[in-house]
Amino acid sequence: MSDNLPTTAQPAAQPGRSPVRLRPEIADLPPYRQGKPAAPDAFKLSSNEVPFPPLDAVLSAITDTAANSHRYPDGAALALRTALAETNGVTPERIHIGAGSVALLSQFITATAGPGDEVVFAWRSFEAYPGLVTVAGATSVRVPNRPDGSHDLEAMAAAVTDRTRVVIVCTPNNPTGPVVERAAFLSFLRSVPSDVLVLLDEAYREFVTDDDAVNGIPLLDEHPNLVVLRTFSKAYGLAGLRVGWAIGHELVLDGARNAAIPLSSTAPAQQAAIAGLANAEDIRARVAVITARRDDLAAALREQGWFIPAAQGNFVWFGLGEQTAASNETFLAHGIVGRAFPGDGVRISIGEAESIEPLLAAAAEILAGLPADHPTREGVRSR
Repeated sequence: MSDNLPTTAQPAAQPGRSPVRLRPEIADLPPYRQGKPAAPDAFKLSSNEVPFPPLDAVLSAITDTAANSHRYPDGAALALRTALAETNGVTPERIHIGAGSVALLSQFITATAGPGDEVVFAWRSFEAYPGLVTVAGATSVRVPNRPDGSHDLEAMAAAVTDRTRVVIVCTPNNPTGPVVERAAFLSFLRSVPSDVLVLLDEAYREFVTDDDAVNGIPLLDEHPNLVVLRTFSKAYGLAGLRVGWAIGHELVLDGARNAAIPLSSTAPAQQAAIAGLANAEDIRARVAVITARRDDLAAALREQGWFIPAAQGNFVWFGLGEQTAASNETFLAHGIVGRAFPGDGVRISIGEAESIEPLLAAAAEILAGLPADHPTREGVRSR
């Protein structure tokens, strides 16, 4: 073999730059960041996790299934789809399983939108939306929320053009908390072209106590362009296992299935979700504890003088604007690890009962240092 093979000079890698050619929009994309880990003496309230460990039946399902981890999972997740189909009165073909609802969002966006297409969503909303759109090669169209943190559905409908392929509606909205009401959502659906996919992200649906809030599942038969997303990460306490589900028209779900990474839903996750469904009454009892704690906390914060948007998830929102970074440091000093969104605010999850007292103490200290006309004070609104 000759030692005189032609070679191509390789430029040295530049500090802070990838040694290979990345798509520019991907290279510039801020990575998704998890909430900060908590110190041993602090409360981790940054990721909207529930403070309860899995139910005993769920733990048993996980450990029993883990004994067969040398085998691949059921890629079709048929047993879980069947359990969900029976619960919701549909056929299993109308259920799709993914590694959390964020994976499902990625699949639906990738299946429907590409270069030159647009995806409309409210802002601020779930922080993964813009990144998922960028990865698909499409363009994000962000529609500002109303001053009370709720979706402006009329403005979102007006933002739909002939380039729009997907509209995402998040209810309750993460991170601000308000729901979309059923009547408003029905009006919105009628205003969106029937060939545009509407993703109703209901990751926090189990925590909703507002009777006027939309429940997307009963609307599916009349609106085949609607897909509802749910998750076992939140109310069911399976955040570490990553299992979510979608319900909608079979052919629309087939598009997402085609865009999915095969075998991404693990066997322990599937069996844990089935066990959770079989023990739904125990799950509801835990959720009731969280919603009561949420309502009590929101009431106490409003009594302090805060404007807290209608909280219908398992979190509350402090719209702190430019004071976000400094306020987050105060929360941290009190042992409260929240989720800070620079320039917008801090989201605090509902956690252990013991977290409420230091949380309220931190909130009182922050409020005392805010300007009298700050929009997060009760009675003051952004103009």
